[in-house]
Amino acid sequence: MAKGRYADWLTDDGLLLIEGWARDGLTDKQIAKNIGITEQTLNVWKKSFPSISESLKKGKIPVDYEVENALLKKALGFTTTIKKAIKVKTKKQLAGKGTIEEEHIEYVDEEIYIQPDTTAQIFWLKNRRPDKWREKTVIQEEGSFESDEEIIKKMDEYFEQRRSSEPDL
Repeated sequence: MAKGRYADWLTDDGLLLIEGWARDGLTDKQIAKNIGITEQTLNVWKKSFPSISESLKKGKIPVDYEVENALLKKALGFTTTIKKAIKVKTKKQLAGKGTIEEEHIEYVDEEIYIQPDTTAQIFWLKNRRPDKWREKTVIQEEGSFESDEEIIKKMDEYFEQRRSSEPDL
């Protein structure tokens, strides 16, 4: 397939290759390089040729879901099975006197629990629930004070009122 000629990339094979690169997680810049064009040219092609744009979108959607699922799994914690190597020793009795010890490696499945990841949880919540989990929360006040002195005065009044309402011990 000739590099850089858009007509070659509008064929079924060309579109399938573009979709595959997107599914493999390549960025638009990397895909453009594979095609033999600049990222800017790829952006023009996406606008000019809907089939190229659709191939890119179609390829990226499954990968996006895989990453989303992996992030959720990491945030919640999970159980997985790993192969663990163990050394096995066997003793054999020799025909004459003595024994011989042989060693070999066997693999066994071990189920382990991966703890939830706080960083993944924070990332998930900040992006999925920004109304509750954004970095800076906006606090709406019913009334606003004009100065620090005003705040101090209000606080003094509040604590004085509390002191006067408490019974003497």
